[in-house]
Amino acid sequence: MPDHNHNHGGGKTLLLALIFTTGFAIVEVFGGLMADSLALLSDAGHMITDSLSLGIGAFAALLANKPASRRHSFGFKRAEILGALFNVLFMFGVIVFITYEAIRRMADTPTVAGGMVLVIGGVGLLVNIMVAWVLMRGEQTINVRGALLHVMGDLLGSVAALIAGAIIYLGGPSIADPILSLFVSLLILVSAIRLLREVTHVLMEGVPMGIDAHEVSCALTRVDGVCSIHDLHIWSLSSSSQALAAHVDVEAMGQWEEILPQLQTILRERFDIGHSTLQPENAAIRLTCDADPHCGSGDCK
Repeated sequence: MPDHNHNHGGGKTLLLALIFTTGFAIVEVFGGLMADSLALLSDAGHMITDSLSLGIGAFAALLANKPASRRHSFGFKRAEILGALFNVLFMFGVIVFITYEAIRRMADTPTVAGGMVLVIGGVGLLVNIMVAWVLMRGEQTINVRGALLHVMGDLLGSVAALIAGAIIYLGGPSIADPILSLFVSLLILVSAIRLLREVTHVLMEGVPMGIDAHEVSCALTRVDGVCSIHDLHIWSLSSSSQALAAHVDVEAMGQWEEILPQLQTILRERFDIGHSTLQPENAAIRLTCDADPHCGSGDCK
């Protein structure tokens, strides 16, 4: 199945990015502690949250290939969403820690080893550029695109650490370090809020981003023999898997065998909805086709 390859490709790309990101985050933690630099520690915190999201993405790509079971009829696609929720909570924890430390250090600023911050921040910038390059060359799944956004935030975090290191190394005040670490925590906050909004939307069974329910209804109604669509529900199983359930009023029940494959093809090819449950109903019994205000494509401009 092409969908499985898509997930697998995304999984390998994310795994490669994960190795780079985690490896350097560990270096930054040690460097931050040795240099007494909050800018490095906050950038490391940002990279660790990215490592988590990359790890969750890679794990979800593997889980998505597991078949459905009696206990898990949709398979394990939602594991990605639960993982993303954990990632958001972890991000908020990192933000609280960095903000608290930054305010404390502004009142009593320690001496920061600017040279070490400068070197590690520079290497961090190169690592983030490399990770971004790996992600851009890989399969462009929603997971990978989301990870790329995180890495771009990381890149800015490394730039902030680089600037802090340069200011202190050139004889500037050490307070530049906690000030720039607050900037990094603001970047993490923006990522966390965006991710929380996406996770909440999926958990609330919202219509997936980029899909217009009215447009879907109109596209299905244009199929010959379909009178109207009602009780339409569209939701996400994961960031790359959508599901749909609907009642389809047909002019003649005998046409259903011809109509169903056409509807499934439209959903799969035009809207990327691979899992659909469509229930046929006789339009003449429910409502005569002419009297139905939703009949045909009258309200589908």
